[in-house]
Amino acid sequence: MDIDLKKLRALIKTLAEGDITEFEFEDEKIRLRLGRGHATGAPMMFASGASPSLVPHAPTHEAGGGAVSASLPPPASEDHVVVTSPFVGTFYRSPSPDVPPFVEVGSRVQVGQALCIIEAMKLMNEIEADCAGVVVDCLVDNGKPVEFGQPLFRIARS
Repeated sequence: MDIDLKKLRALIKTLAEGDITEFEFEDEKIRLRLGRGHATGAPMMFASGASPSLVPHAPTHEAGGGAVSASLPPPASEDHVVVTSPFVGTFYRSPSPDVPPFVEVGSRVQVGQALCIIEAMKLMNEIEADCAGVVVDCLVDNGKPVEFGQPLFRIARS
């Protein structure tokens, strides 16, 4: 499967920044479908013919006979925003091990301010704040893997 990673990153960024909730592309070699949080369902990303590492899924466990997603975001409200991972990768709180984290719980952030880095397919991607506010929760430990749509931070709007 040949995917131009720069184009894929641009598509994901466009999806994350815009009002687009779903995108589908198909040619003779690949079918790619990207989607993001719907009010009635979980975020999705599917690529036919892709290796399993490119087709993320939320871990589930059985609870009372039904599968329950382990990566449901904390409850959101009008005064809180949950920042989620735009792709599968590894979460880093700082640009390098010897530098302080981008933000801490209690940090005041502005729109577009870097919150963390997600390493995906050997590319370092800064994740930015969608709103101004105060970081209430950091929901992932440094160096841990994250799934598409997994909650990373909760920010109280200001």
